[in-house]
Amino acid sequence: MYQNSAIYFKCNYSEIFLKKQVNILKFNKNVVTYKTLKINTMQTFVLLTKLSSELAARISNREEIGKMWLMAVKEKCPEVKFIAHYAILGQYDFLDIYEAPNIETAAKVSMISRQNGASHAESLPAINYKHYVELVSGL
Repeated sequence: MYQNSAIYFKCNYSEIFLKKQVNILKFNKNVVTYKTLKINTMQTFVLLTKLSSELAARISNREEIGKMWLMAVKEKCPEVKFIAHYAILGQYDFLDIYEAPNIETAAKVSMISRQNGASHAESLPAINYKHYVELVSGL
């Protein structure tokens, strides 16, 4: 019984990024406890957007344009989760913080922004500060 369960756990562990969950089996004498744990495999990104001059001129329609952009992102990248959205002063017009499963999906978000009138859009990977400190502590 132990050998089969060890193989079972290895199979689930190798599929962890596909399923976004891991199944755990605990053995206590002849009783098997089964538990499913959800795993967060999302990465955090920051999107910096600069509107084109023609889109910036239509500032009175900004809310409608923003809703159309968000609908396009949700349709083409349904796994993306937006955390925050800011209008900013300076070189860029907007800053979005969002989670995506991978860099390819983040690239799509930038491309959708360009398709919808942004003259410049870039998604930057972001590392949680606590994790960053752990990474650099051994350098």
